[in-house]
Amino acid sequence: MQKKLILDTHLLHITVDRLCQQLIEAHGDFSETAILGMQPRGIHLADMIHQKLEEDLKTKIDLGYLDTTFYRDDFRRRDTPVKANATKVPFIIENRNVVLIDDVLFTGRSVRAALDAMIAFGRPKKVELLVLVNRKYSRHLPIEPDFIGKDVTTLESQRVLVELEGGKHNKIWLINKEEK
Repeated sequence: MQKKLILDTHLLHITVDRLCQQLIEAHGDFSETAILGMQPRGIHLADMIHQKLEEDLKTKIDLGYLDTTFYRDDFRRRDTPVKANATKVPFIIENRNVVLIDDVLFTGRSVRAALDAMIAFGRPKKVELLVLVNRKYSRHLPIEPDFIGKDVTTLESQRVLVELEGGKHNKIWLINKEEK
């Protein structure tokens, strides 16, 4: 298996700072906006962005975690049942702006499931998608992010590994799977 470093800790920090500045430009003080991190891996990025925004704006911002397990179109096609993650949305999203956050956008199917899952918490005024890595040319659905950390052109056989440990060793890798 071959690994290529896409973003190291320093560049990842700069990228998150830039994304936060773009969010502030778009949403001001976040009084009408909430953040939803997509389970399981989008919540780490959502936590990082949420913390940085609260520091910069010196205000509380609503943060929730959204599980899409039962809304996925492949839920009943699996051989073994999928274990659901916790959904934690302690606020109503009715008529509010929502920034949906995930680590990697690949086919768009997880985002579609998240849009369905969000409706249980109200009808948002507007939903925007923020992703750390946008895998270009891989969509199965017409879904595109509003805020992008890094665009990456990938092959179907490659995968993006996001290592967010919340500290000094955060890295993003492009992995080439070895052929058998």
